[in-house]
Amino acid sequence: MDKPNERRTEQRLRYYWPIWFAEDPNEALAQGQMVDVSSRGAAFTCYANDGCPYPGQHITARFSVPHYGPDDSFDMANFTRSAHVCRVDNVNSFLRRIAVQFAEPLPFKPGEQNTCEAEIQTKNF
Repeated sequence: MDKPNERRTEQRLRYYWPIWFAEDPNEALAQGQMVDVSSRGAAFTCYANDGCPYPGQHITARFSVPHYGPDDSFDMANFTRSAHVCRVDNVNSFLRRIAVQFAEPLPFKPGEQNTCEAEIQTKNF
């Protein structure tokens, strides 16, 4: 199902795993829950309180992403990334959904790990 206004160039991996974030990584980290991730960005939910990120803010995020092996086994790859908050959406009165873009992309495409190599090459050309 292609959406005419879809701007994503990469499939996202949807999964629910903790993410920790803060404006200053040397301060106390707040916890959120990952919703989806690509090599260039992520979306997560967090409580709608004073520690919730706002649009335009730069944060540091610590999170893990499943990295699949050729035999469908996986390990959790751990990352710390500086990120720019692109969007904040109200989920309800208690939660917000935060969309961020990483300053440095991940070394793999989490949502395209199970895609065969020929399919990936076709998408890139």
